[in-house]
Amino acid sequence: MPDTVGSLPHATAASRGRYIYIACPWTPVGGGMYKIADYLIQSQALETPVDAAQLRPLDTRGGGSALASAWVLMTALARLVRGRISGDLAGVHVNMAERLSLVRKSVIVVACRALGIPVVLHLHAAQLHHFYRALPLLLQRLTRWVFSLPSSVVVLGAAARRFVIEELYVRPQRVEIVINGVPRPAQARAARPADARRRVLFLGNLSERKGVSDLLQALARPGFDAARLEVVLAGGGDVAGYQAKAAGLGLGGIVRFEGWCDQQKVAQLMAQADVLVLPSYDEGLPLVILEALAHGVAVVCTPVGEIPAVLSDGVNACFVEPGDIDGIAAALHKLLREPGLLETLGRNGRALYERQFSLARFFNSVARIHRRHFGVAGQPLQPATPPGEGAP
Repeated sequence: MPDTVGSLPHATAASRGRYIYIACPWTPVGGGMYKIADYLIQSQALETPVDAAQLRPLDTRGGGSALASAWVLMTALARLVRGRISGDLAGVHVNMAERLSLVRKSVIVVACRALGIPVVLHLHAAQLHHFYRALPLLLQRLTRWVFSLPSSVVVLGAAARRFVIEELYVRPQRVEIVINGVPRPAQARAARPADARRRVLFLGNLSERKGVSDLLQALARPGFDAARLEVVLAGGGDVAGYQAKAAGLGLGGIVRFEGWCDQQKVAQLMAQADVLVLPSYDEGLPLVILEALAHGVAVVCTPVGEIPAVLSDGVNACFVEPGDIDGIAAALHKLLREPGLLETLGRNGRALYERQFSLARFFNSVARIHRRHFGVAGQPLQPATPPGEGAP
């Protein structure tokens, strides 16, 4: 299956057949969880064969206020009832994070259990372990009960699997690891001379958890030349606040803020970047890192969450410790001054993407889980597995 990403497919006659809901916030407010769910939808065949199911979005939040999100959730529940009555709904793939996402998705999981609809719960949370441990004992028990209901709990890696098994008491045989996948680059990287102005990219929600203040302070350290460097921060969050902080640090000549970017703009920024920097304090397995690998962009990141399980320092990434401002500055200086190292990390990252993080591999992994628990799965754009890509 080629990693082609286009507009949302709409089946014709197949829309009257079996289908699977992919549940999450179907707006950019859903972040990486929304992106990975949307990649699944976009990657399915335009026409669904009779022995397959159509993947359909089920919005559980919307993009408005808390009151509006409650109405969106009620609408989602009504769609579940209609699907159960018609008999066409084969199952629901619920994508969950922490905080209010845990609450909303728990409602969906419980409703599916009451209606007799099979559920797969896909955990994307970077901080659920912190959130869960801070809950009162009664809410912890309620969370464990919710996690006992799905047919399968899908996690991003070994650390999340240990948490789900050891603290949420989900049986090991019901916990499955599926590594996310991203599309192949929509835009080719243009060759640039070694003496060209270097571009560093931060892509994600602008927040302290993502280490944005640490990055800005690192860029304020001596040695960065505004004539030779451009740093782009792309993402939503407190853009105005971080713009003011950058101005206060005297970074107006180096740093540019793009705000929230759509899929096409992200592809453009990746194609222009030399380095992706993500100095986060907590992560699962960020899609932005996988997208950088796909583009052959060198990665500077912190070894948190599932990152150190899939990346190797000095081989396909450069690790810095969370909060190490001098370390961030030193890593960027090193990469920007050594074009050979920059090229090596990018080339090794691209090779790792081809082996482990292609969208074809991800789609096929999810389809196997759907067939096992729903009895049917979505059909990829092309069912054949690309050369060199087998089962994970």
